[in-house]
Amino acid sequence: MSTKRRFVAGVDSSTQSCKVVIADPTSGAVIRTGSAPHPPGTEVDPEHWWTALQTAIAAAGGLDDVAGLSISGQQHGLVALDADGRVIRDALLWNDLRSKAAARDLIAEVGVEDFVARTGILPVASFTAAKLRWLRDAEPDNAERVSAVALPHDWLTWRFLGYGPADSSARGPVLDALVTDASDASGTAYFDPGTSRYDFDLFRTAFGVPAREAAGLPCAADTDGDIVGEAASAIVLPRVLSPNEAAGHSPDEIVVGPGAGDNAAAALGLGVTSGDVVISIGTSGTVFGTTDLPVADATGAVAGFASADGGRLPLVATLNAARVLVSASTLLRISHDEVAALALSSIPGAKGITLVPYFEGERTPNLPDATARLEGMTLSNASAENVARAFVEGMLCGLADGLDAVQAQGIVAERLLLIGGAARNPAVREVARDIFTVPIDVPEQAEYVAIGAARQAAWTLTGVVPDWQVELVATLHPRPSRVREQYASYAHQTPVEDSPADVSPTRGSLSTAHHSLPDHRGSSGATASVKG
Repeated sequence: MSTKRRFVAGVDSSTQSCKVVIADPTSGAVIRTGSAPHPPGTEVDPEHWWTALQTAIAAAGGLDDVAGLSISGQQHGLVALDADGRVIRDALLWNDLRSKAAARDLIAEVGVEDFVARTGILPVASFTAAKLRWLRDAEPDNAERVSAVALPHDWLTWRFLGYGPADSSARGPVLDALVTDASDASGTAYFDPGTSRYDFDLFRTAFGVPAREAAGLPCAADTDGDIVGEAASAIVLPRVLSPNEAAGHSPDEIVVGPGAGDNAAAALGLGVTSGDVVISIGTSGTVFGTTDLPVADATGAVAGFASADGGRLPLVATLNAARVLVSASTLLRISHDEVAALALSSIPGAKGITLVPYFEGERTPNLPDATARLEGMTLSNASAENVARAFVEGMLCGLADGLDAVQAQGIVAERLLLIGGAARNPAVREVARDIFTVPIDVPEQAEYVAIGAARQAAWTLTGVVPDWQVELVATLHPRPSRVREQYASYAHQTPVEDSPADVSPTRGSLSTAHHSLPDHRGSSGATASVKG
């Protein structure tokens, strides 16, 4: 590594914005940062992501002193490219639910057990395979033009490497230069995280045409003579790189890492190891941990994704997370700080009021048509304080159900790590003690997805996973309460989605058994070491 180019950069291209972190590769110390917003919506022209990346890089002071870079991104989004490398239609994002019927059809055609055995997941509307089926059926003219399918981080990596439409890129529309990693590919529902290979038969089932893996560099620059027969017309899927394999060099000679899905990158940034489970509360809510165990949850509640370090990342995702608190602010016509203050002035259980927080339908449990509701209101408990508390409790109870489901797959939770924008909220931290049954460490507020991508970039450069430190700002100890029993009494009255996947009594719901609360003792150290 030259003395001039001595830092690494990590990118988090999320639903809402693009964040860039530039860090020291040895210590992980953040040198500078930059960000830029993304447009709202559930479908977005990917060019907005590219523009935001350039803006965020400029805001971070540029990349003149950066030797390596990796890009992480929101999972599942469908970026369809034509033969000239142009985006055919706006990308369908993970939170676009129009493909819910397509997901049910795929499960009916393949079968629950077969799908889970082959991919570790059951498709829901969020997953790429369901979006491909929807595109095939709803927009056949667009589907006919598809020559390659990429995920958001794949497409951004491709563009950063210098590829793209001929009139807007240095290296042109070389589709065989598309790359991805196992963590992001495992969210497509046509990838086997156990073998780290695509399941081309499942892709064909979803989209109706064959696919092949990109040839990769160096042959990607000239593939016309190498690929013949049916493969020549097959849809190109990004080549799957190993965890620290370089994707190539940018036109400015920056080494580009494989990148990762956002949650897998966060796990890298936090240094998650066995016994750790992350509760992330952002636009979506996620619960995930790392394991070497195979994950095959036939209920569909837990997705058996791959991690960014070669293992598995069992994950539960909810659509309704931090925006539940935004809804509380809107409903009560007060600021977020005032919502927190009101919630803290109430008591556990909000004096009997419960929020079932399915404002945008829900992904886990799989209830895309459900709506939110307040239950248990009476003349004696109908106050702003209790409603505010119910909103916080409802959001956290949904995530606690996710923790139960992850633990049911054999994941041991000895410590929770609470991250995401809502982790700053004092009411969220305090109420979490009434919801969860193991100690909770709250890391310092930081861009852990981007930091994880930067750590991967350092790993790609040096061949060694660096040992970085994560600062902790609080350790929260659980206390007995009956909040979850109260929540369960209402949440499980929601009708389960009528789906061919509903072959099990537990389909569409998560276990909410509230176990006894032992006297856990959490660590109180100021730092936690991030090790490979």
